[in-house]
Amino acid sequence: MTEFQALHVLVPLLVVVCAVMVVFFKDLISATIALAALSLLLSLEFYLLHAPDVAIAEAAIGAAITTAIYVFAIRSTKRT
Repeated sequence: MTEFQALHVLVPLLVVVCAVMVVFFKDLISATIALAALSLLLSLEFYLLHAPDVAIAEAAIGAAITTAIYVFAIRSTKRT
């Protein structure tokens, strides 16, 4: 198995792990960070599938902008 094939197996598994972590985290900031990691892994998978334009869009919008919006929204609420 080459390194490229190993990445095609490892990245989707890590995406599933991050998705499960998002669901089970009680702390919203932790869930948001796991969601950002999931988005970055998706962008890596898109790049590995030879779709660099989709990878850049996913990294910029999914990992950066959406995460920032979630963090600002969580910080503006009262946490117990």
